[in-house]
Amino acid sequence: MVEQKKGGSGRPQREGGSTRGWAPQRGGGSTRGGAPQRGGLRRGDNRRERRPRREEEVIVWKPRTKLGEMVNSREITTMHQLVKSGFPIREIEIVDTLLPNLQEEVIDVARVQRTTDSGRRMRFRVVAAVGNNNGYVGVGHVKGKEAGPTIRKAIERAKLNIKEIKRGCGSWECGCGEPHTVPFKVTGKVGSVSVSLVPAPKGTGLVSGDVAKKLLLLAGVTDVWVHTLGHTRTSMNFAYSVLDALENTNYMKIKDDDVKTLNITAGATATEEERPAEGARD
Repeated sequence: MVEQKKGGSGRPQREGGSTRGWAPQRGGGSTRGGAPQRGGLRRGDNRRERRPRREEEVIVWKPRTKLGEMVNSREITTMHQLVKSGFPIREIEIVDTLLPNLQEEVIDVARVQRTTDSGRRMRFRVVAAVGNNNGYVGVGHVKGKEAGPTIRKAIERAKLNIKEIKRGCGSWECGCGEPHTVPFKVTGKVGSVSVSLVPAPKGTGLVSGDVAKKLLLLAGVTDVWVHTLGHTRTSMNFAYSVLDALENTNYMKIKDDDVKTLNITAGATATEEERPAEGARD
C-alpha cells in the first residue's frame, strides 16, 4: 500500500511528490467524513447593494410668455377671461392650470408614407381632441415616427388650439331653457367637408357620425342634428369642420332678448366659471 503525504499547499502527495489524481473540492468546504461538501459563499453574496430609488422631481412651471405670467400670478383665473384677453396660448401649462379636468380623446391614427430617393418613409398621423364637457374643446394633429410620442404631442397641440363655444336652448320644439344644444344653426367647412349643426330638442341625442359625436360630447353639447357634405371619411377634415362650426357660434350677432330667451352661455356654465382655477400656482 502506498502512503500519501500532504504538502505545504494542502494537496495530498504520493511518495515522490506527485499530485497526480488530485481533484479540488467545490466551494472550499470541509471534508468531514471523508467526503467533499458544498459550501462557501453563495452566488448572490457578492452582489452590490441596490441603490435607493430616486424620488420623482417636482417640475416647477416657469412662465415664458406674458399670458403665462398673468395666469401664474392669478390675474387671469378663468378660461373665459383668457379668451377675452386676446393673447394666443403658447404654453400647455396655461390650459392645465385653468382647465385641470380636461378629457382626452384620440380621433384617428393612420399610417402615411412619403416616397424619397432611399425608398418609402412610413410615419404615423394622429388626430386628437380635448374638452371639459362644458363649453371648451380643441383639436390637434401631428405626424411622427412612433405612435406613443405622436399621440402625446397631438394632445398637447389640441390643448394649444382649444376654443370657447356658445350653447343654449335654440330649438323651437323645446323650452327647457338649459344650455344643451347649439343656440342657432351654424356651419363649418374644412377642405371638402361641410358640417351644419341644427338645434334639437332635449332628449334627441347626437344624430351624427362617430367623429362628430366625440367632439360634441367633449364640448358639452348633448342634443343636435348634424348634416354633412363632402368626403367625411377624411377624419381630420371632418373633425376640424365640426370645430369650425362650433367656433362660429361666437361670431353671430344676437339680440339681448334672445340671449335671455334661449339662455345662451359662452364657455362653461356660471357655477363652473365662478369657482377659482384649481391648481393655480403661487
